[in-house]
Amino acid sequence: MDAEFTRKFQVVQDRSDEMRSTLTAVYAALKEKGYNPINQIVGYLLSEDPTYITNYNNARTLIRKLDRDELLQELVRQYLRDS
Repeated sequence: MDAEFTRKFQVVQDRSDEMRSTLTAVYAALKEKGYNPINQIVGYLLSEDPTYITNYNNARTLIRKLDRDELLQELVRQYLRDS
């Protein structure tokens, strides 16, 4: 195997609208319960520990339906688009 081999990562389908609405709902639930939504979502993304997300308004179930790698890719794409 070539030492310079780089694995290519590709997301097959575009689910950006679903991700946006899910993140918006999760953000709102966290904020409503008094949490810092950004910190909690980052904690979840880094650890994949669902306890960072409240059960309130089904937020934990919603965010777990998203593929974390797809979500991270979309967040980076949006960040770079906005900069």
